[in-house]
Amino acid sequence: MLAVNSKDHVDCVSRVVRNADRLPQVPVPTLIFDSWRRSMEQHHLDPGSLQGPRILTEPLLKECRERAELFMRIASEEVGQIYNRVRHADYCMMLTDAQGQTIDHRVDAAIRSDCRKAGLYLGTCWSEAEEGTCGVATVLTSKAPVTVHKRDHFRAAFIGLTCSAAPIFDPQGNLLGVLDASALKSPDERRSQHLVRQMVVQSAQAIENAFFMHSARQHWLLQAHSTPGYVDSQPDLLLAWDHDGRLQALNSKARQALRRRLGRIPKHIGEVFDLDALRRVTDQSTQQLQWLGEPGPMQVRISAPRRKPARASTGTDSRIDPRMEEHLRLAVRVKDRNLPVLVQGETGAGKEVFARQLHAHSTRRDGPFVAVNCAAIPENLIESELFGYVAGAFTGASSKGVTGLLLQADGGTLFLDEIGDMPLALQTRLLRVMAEGEVAPLGAAKTRAVDIQVICASHRDLATLVSAGTFREDLYFRLGCARFCLPPLRERTDKLALLNQLLAQQARGSGISIGIGAAALELLLGYAWPGNVRQLHHVLAYACAVCDGATIQVADLPVEIRGESLDAPVQDSVSPQRQLVLDALIRHRWKPVPTAQALGISRATLYRRVNQLGIEMPGKH
Repeated sequence: MLAVNSKDHVDCVSRVVRNADRLPQVPVPTLIFDSWRRSMEQHHLDPGSLQGPRILTEPLLKECRERAELFMRIASEEVGQIYNRVRHADYCMMLTDAQGQTIDHRVDAAIRSDCRKAGLYLGTCWSEAEEGTCGVATVLTSKAPVTVHKRDHFRAAFIGLTCSAAPIFDPQGNLLGVLDASALKSPDERRSQHLVRQMVVQSAQAIENAFFMHSARQHWLLQAHSTPGYVDSQPDLLLAWDHDGRLQALNSKARQALRRRLGRIPKHIGEVFDLDALRRVTDQSTQQLQWLGEPGPMQVRISAPRRKPARASTGTDSRIDPRMEEHLRLAVRVKDRNLPVLVQGETGAGKEVFARQLHAHSTRRDGPFVAVNCAAIPENLIESELFGYVAGAFTGASSKGVTGLLLQADGGTLFLDEIGDMPLALQTRLLRVMAEGEVAPLGAAKTRAVDIQVICASHRDLATLVSAGTFREDLYFRLGCARFCLPPLRERTDKLALLNQLLAQQARGSGISIGIGAAALELLLGYAWPGNVRQLHHVLAYACAVCDGATIQVADLPVEIRGESLDAPVQDSVSPQRQLVLDALIRHRWKPVPTAQALGISRATLYRRVNQLGIEMPGKH
């Protein structure tokens, strides 16, 4: 059947392209026909080709994703949201860069294999020069949303697919990438894709606006819509300008609207809105403004530039401990050979973080990562949690049954933390799953095939547990061939890099960038960290929460980091901080405002700390 379909498709494409001038009507939209013509006459592609798309090598894909890291991070939430809306109709979502290279990909496990065979996969390349007419390629050439439905595709390899795609632009109007929703099966009518196309266009606009808001936050920013309720959620116009009024950025809708009305892109915000009216708009309030002489007003919100807070440098060292880099490099090679991995290290040393990094760098990065803490699940529940059960398997079981974590990890990675706490009987079943690749849910008459790779972790000495008879020797030897022991934080050489990384995570979560003062940094780098990376994470989260300014000071650190007793008098336990405040006061001639600014705190906080530390201010007698 495929051969017949392929031949019919070749005949149709060839006839239409060669005889377009003589046909009363071209059977495809103009956008599609123009792409067919280029594919045949300019790119010299074969419409009968059944070969799938080119796939980037691992190093090239990694390089592409690193270049697009900010774009991917900003787009990730919206890509996930639209995927959750269309996944039940068997659509997959792809995000490509400006060259049509797939850098993010969401697909249900049930159709992952079929989508991969069809080319809907991470690292696939969709330029028109290579693949001819297809969703991504047509957006790349037209810079407009499009649906390429089944036989709209140029190459026969893709005539079963339907693809709705939309462009995403940066604030300067350059193409950032393409958002694409594709399905392996769909009705023959192109109109059936109308709703999906609208959803893709809306999500692409949301990603573009989010990227705009992030990129333009240092400028004056205007959001506008004709309806008040949409100013924040779906603004039609986004414009950013500097202190001189020069336009620095516009979203694509603003560019289109201004080109329609002015025939060009203006250089100054005063060409779009009345300057006096703009000055009367209170920061963050929503008001009505006329623009370009249009009869109907726009609902407008204006935001002042967000200044970067002053912050003490924590250094720029981003080097990772060489041992960690080597462990990750070797572990990826082992995991990609379908071998299990054992990660050992002290509690809090970052075993799960290492496992997630290993998954993200492996060939299974697009599959699920399922983490299970064997010590946290009661022994009587861990079997049903891992293997699942069918309806009626035991008293109190769900009437619909439950899919176990092993099956949820199908196609990806199962991380078993604290494997040393797994009951012996369950160790036997796990060993059988690893050997045979089959899972039998509780109460099921048949086994189910499962494709997983296992990463195990433990802070305990498994060899000792084997000697004590609480851990299976054969499972230990199966895991022990690829064993990686993570160094404790006190022995790592990359504490500064970890500090910077964790502070960056805090900033992404709160939207506030916070640095570390020199004295506080010295304490953090010199501390023994018995709780390892987990303790460091909690300490920084606490310090960021209680910090008054843009810089973490010694007083913002928990008492154990400062080497103080919880019930010690304040005056007896704050000598490092007292000296820090005293030095700042002397340096700024005892003037409160510049001293507070230098310490990164408010004036009220400075007075409070002066009193707590017993510092005598000149003239106060």
